This record gives sequence, C-alpha cells and structure tokens, in this order.
Amino acid sequence: MAHKAVGIDIGGTGIKGAIVDVSTGKLLSQRIKLPTPHGGEPDAIVETVKTILSRLGEEDSGIGKNDPVGICFPAVVVTGRTLSAANVSDRWIGLEAEKLFEAGIKRDIHFVNDADAAGYAESVYGAARKKKGLVLVTTLGTGIGTALIYNGVLVPNAELGHLEIGGVDYETQAAYSAKERESLSWTDWAARLQVYFDTLVKLFHPDLIIVGGGVSKEYADFLPLLKLDVPIVPATLRNNAGILGAAALAAGK
Repeated sequence: MAHKAVGIDIGGTGIKGAIVDVSTGKLLSQRIKLPTPHGGEPDAIVETVKTILSRLGEEDSGIGKNDPVGICFPAVVVTGRTLSAANVSDRWIGLEAEKLFEAGIKRDIHFVNDADAAGYAESVYGAARKKKGLVLVTTLGTGIGTALIYNGVLVPNAELGHLEIGGVDYETQAAYSAKERESLSWTDWAARLQVYFDTLVKLFHPDLIIVGGGVSKEYADFLPLLKLDVPIVPATLRNNAGILGAAALAAGK
C-alpha cells in the first residue's frame, strides 16, 4: 500500500485537492480549491483537475509519478462510467469518465462517487473508525447522499436518498435544502428526518448511522430530537472527507 496519495473532490461549485498521508488521514499539503467551471463540462473539469495536480506538484511534499490519485465525483459511477450528473453538465451521463481523466492527466486514477468517498473516509479515519458491522453514512445537503460500509468494505452506489416514502422521492422532503426552502424549524425538519431514518433502519438495520453535510456542524440542534434504536452521530471529517476517501481508496487503504 502506498504511503501517500492525492485526493481530488469534484463538486458542483468547487473542485479541491490535497496530498494525503493515507496511514494517518492527515494532509501533507495545502488544500487547493478552484471554482468548478461554469456549466460543469467534462473537458473543462479535466483541465481544472490538471491545474490542481500541477499546483500540488509544486508543494514541498510533491507528487511522485507513482503516487496514486483518487478522484470523487457527484454521480453514480459504474466501471468508470458516470451514469448520472448532479450539478454538472448532462454530458457526463453515460460518459467513460475515468478514461477521460486518465487521458487528460496522463496517469491512472481511482474514480468513485463522492458520497462513497466521504463515507469511506469516515470509516477509515473518522466517526466509524474501527467500527465493525454495517455503517450507513448520510450527507444532508442539496440532496441526500449515502454510503454503506460493511466491516470496512465499501458497498458502492447506494443511492438511498432517493427512497420513495409516502409516494415521493424523500430527499425532496428531508434534505437540508427542503428545510431552507420551506423555512422549517429544527423540530419540523427533525420529524421528517425521523421518518427517513426509521425507514433506513427498517430496511438495513445498520449498527451505526453517521450524518454529514454542512449542516452536521449544527448537529446539536437536530440529532437529539431523533429517537432511534441505532446510534446516530455527526460526521467528523467535514470538508476534507471526499479528499481523504478518494485518496484512501486509490492507495488501497
């Protein structure tokens, strides 16, 4: 297993990357963040990733030619193809994205869904470190991203934010964006989260649920309102989770 790796986290508004000590989960470089190109077109995003890698190569720790590179992306990723696209161009749908990145940056990569990367990071370095059994990680933001990790092994592309509950795609009701859009109180939003997490528990019986996303910083306002038979805790890695998870998966951590 490599000692260090590069993690790149691509989002709808920003693309960030850093060099990671995969044995500890510590950043070995500054975290570099650039805006996602307007429209989120494939070639433009590849060029932005190339710029980040070039700037990381100028860091004191540097990037070796054999250092693994992991890239996480807001889409369902199956054998290197992006089958969806969230807040980026629809041209990503059905694209051989892994091959596009490898051709653009001229090196092999590990390509993974962004929620999977963030969830895996929590299992290796964060709130689920050394936790056995089934861990379910949710990110509450514009939508609901999810990741499943069983005994430290990632089960990819668990799109559980799109569960149909009460006849609707429930992320439209329970994502943090719904709280903002409808000006819900913490209590009213927690009531919707209760329905969502009750459904997840009934279907999967996880040993631990982790809640991430920007709102996790305010976990004290809503997590204590939930009544579950399963432990539910806030994520700990916040903005670095995607970088850390992508790097760890690339390095075989």
